[in-house]
Amino acid sequence: MKTKFPGSKGWAAKVFGLAALAAVIAAPARADDVADFYSGKTLTIEVGYGPGGGYDITTRLFAQYFGDHIPGKPTVIVQNVPGGGGLKVANAIYNTVPKDGLTLGVFTADVALESLYGDKQALFAADKFAWIGSMDTDVLSCGVWKGAGVGIKTLPDLIAAKKTVSFGSTGPGTDPSLYPTFFKNALGAPVKVVSGYNGTREIMLAMERGEMDGTCGLFESSVRGSYMQQFKSGDLNIFVQIAFGEKSPLFPDATPIMDVIKTDEMRKVAQLVFGPSLITRPLAAPPGTPSERVAALRTALIETAKDPRTIEAGKPMQITLQAKSGEEVTRRFGEFLATPPDLVKKAYAYTHN
Repeated sequence: MKTKFPGSKGWAAKVFGLAALAAVIAAPARADDVADFYSGKTLTIEVGYGPGGGYDITTRLFAQYFGDHIPGKPTVIVQNVPGGGGLKVANAIYNTVPKDGLTLGVFTADVALESLYGDKQALFAADKFAWIGSMDTDVLSCGVWKGAGVGIKTLPDLIAAKKTVSFGSTGPGTDPSLYPTFFKNALGAPVKVVSGYNGTREIMLAMERGEMDGTCGLFESSVRGSYMQQFKSGDLNIFVQIAFGEKSPLFPDATPIMDVIKTDEMRKVAQLVFGPSLITRPLAAPPGTPSERVAALRTALIETAKDPRTIEAGKPMQITLQAKSGEEVTRRFGEFLATPPDLVKKAYAYTHN
């Protein structure tokens, strides 16, 4: 038996009309909720590396105006929390900080993928973070101090070096460790990696003192902003750039990494090893952060990168932020995590001692 409602067509139209009106009203209500939450509060961005390096400088530039684009305009502060090459911050953001959108973390995309390789210290899953986006897109490079004493100017020079070339690193699972280890295990370069530094600045000082020969933690923006004098003088030799397609004109003589990768299988492995560098400065919130706050933070990230004040503040350091959306960062991590297990094993063998 069918039940009939009086004036059913008119009744249905009224229901749908009310539903549409409710949806229109709900959007600003949610925005007001976000503004009410953030108003008068302090948002902390924890950087997993020491002061003075590329991650620290970029985050501090970004943080100056980030709060102005978040509903409620919270105060934004940056804290350096080095440890484990960024693992300390990644673990904290995933497991221990409140899931309220008031504490965000900055660490490398490579660190975010450490659980893919089975690192038992990586107590997180990359696809479960609430990715706010990437503050910048940059070209990563590797450099040596004064040619490491053997005239290294290109990656083939490193491979052919007649001495062991030492590279400083913040810790396993980070670019300064993964890349030179790949040069050693996959390409046969005479390399050793020394971990334990708090960031790029510390490693650079060690290179200047003669304690280390080189590092793979150098972004183009870092060279332009902090090490241009050493680069122009020839003391800092950039010998490889992690470029996919477009290359950095600042390093015209540096070998693009894919130029030395010869087989199809190795190219797929190299994409997993070096591809995460395209997510240059990822910004993460804890899993479980309310979706409306994540959405607001994602919008604020894109708006901050485009803010004329941010652009002007970056000019003295020659930094122009090229942000990636939270949706794109989430998608890219999903692609990396979908890598076939046999290729993951090969990538691990080439990048971990």
